[in-house]
Amino acid sequence: MAMLLVPGFMLDADLWRDVVPGLAEYGPATYADLSQDSSIASMARRALSEAPPEFVLVGFSMGGYVAREIVRQAGGRVTALVLIATSARGDSNVELQRKAAIAGRAGGAVSRGLSRAAVASSLHPANAERADIIARILAAGQRLDGDVFRRQSLIDRRDERDDLKTIRCPSLVIAGEVDRLRSRTEALELHQGIIGSSFEIIENTGHMVPMEAPQRLGTVMREWLDLLRDG
Repeated sequence: MAMLLVPGFMLDADLWRDVVPGLAEYGPATYADLSQDSSIASMARRALSEAPPEFVLVGFSMGGYVAREIVRQAGGRVTALVLIATSARGDSNVELQRKAAIAGRAGGAVSRGLSRAAVASSLHPANAERADIIARILAAGQRLDGDVFRRQSLIDRRDERDDLKTIRCPSLVIAGEVDRLRSRTEALELHQGIIGSSFEIIENTGHMVPMEAPQRLGTVMREWLDLLRDG
């Protein structure tokens, strides 16, 4: 068994640093690189070109959109799907307006990553002062550059809710307990739309589940994968 791990917006392989050790028996792990492409489809193609023949697919946040596109492009290679803190909804009017504003800026005016305040607001209230987590997220933004921020900010996210029924592989949907970026309703839409999927909530987490509760996340994934393997 192998795993393909897909990060979220302005994040890289470091997102999974504390999760992967608890999943070693399901390795080796391959990390998708979302920094080079300007569409969900092209991100999925690049990830597939670097992935093993078959794999457990794990997508976080924006990576959930990429993960579902990977299933559409090469479903026969995906043995199981785990979606974490993500959604199947398309861009809202507010998000479309934000994209239009970013598109209208000169390249030099585009930020490199998220602000400290934005990062803190993505965490569970109990973790909002976790300097270690905030520093890791900000560092990922520094490793990636303004061009990546612009490309990822402008990516089109279409509404996929009606397409979820086409996902046939075993699937697990995971939500953060207090996720202010992706609501519980959005997570339940995924769970209810993907036939036969399982659903878990990771307590004491906001949006950044793999950093806020890596051991608990790893345990939930491991227990679910064990059920699949033993079933």
